[in-house]
Amino acid sequence: MENLAKNLWIFNGKSVTFLGLPFSTRMTIIKLSNNELWVHSPIELTEALQQQVDSLGKVTFLIAPNHLHHLFLPQWIDAYSDAKVYGTQELIEKRNDISFNASLNNETSYPWSHDIAQILFTGSALMEECVFFHKQSNTLIVTDLVENFSGNDFNFWQKWLAKGAGILAPKGKTPIDWRLSFMFNKTQASKHIRKIFAWEADMLIMAHGEIIKKDATDFLRQSFNWLVKNK
Repeated sequence: MENLAKNLWIFNGKSVTFLGLPFSTRMTIIKLSNNELWVHSPIELTEALQQQVDSLGKVTFLIAPNHLHHLFLPQWIDAYSDAKVYGTQELIEKRNDISFNASLNNETSYPWSHDIAQILFTGSALMEECVFFHKQSNTLIVTDLVENFSGNDFNFWQKWLAKGAGILAPKGKTPIDWRLSFMFNKTQASKHIRKIFAWEADMLIMAHGEIIKKDATDFLRQSFNWLVKNK
């Protein structure tokens, strides 16, 4: 557990293998202004982790921000049966064994809207992701929209593959397969990223890779140069 800012913590879990690479896992927890806990992209739940989380407050919201980040969600639902579960529509349709309280695709106000802004990043047939902005700490929170692996745990070929995919620090960005899926339809995505730029985030938390702890908006402008050219 690492406290990055007031009412904002990250938890790093075990790596999972995906597309031949060891993907690190990271969860973010925000304590809302009413002291409820908002849990983003839950990692594997262990007894030690649960004790740490419980020391922060009551888990009220479980957030699955895209259709890839759901592996450990059932563990958290079992442990926190009163928590409300939110996922993207793609995930809700994929995991019909999970009872979701609401979709993150709805254009509505959410119980955490006072503390956290959000936008559904769309425009690709490959995947959509809900991106969040913690207002108090000026922090942007993403899962796969930006990846920034250090490569420390990669062998030579894995590092070569990550660099080719554009997800190797310090020049991490959207993985190449997702980038290419916007090739013929960048209009929606361009609108989304301009709104994200307007938040002027100081810090960027990613589920995979090195966190950007300062000048995050500058990093994002470089990272999304493939979508919106810097002027």
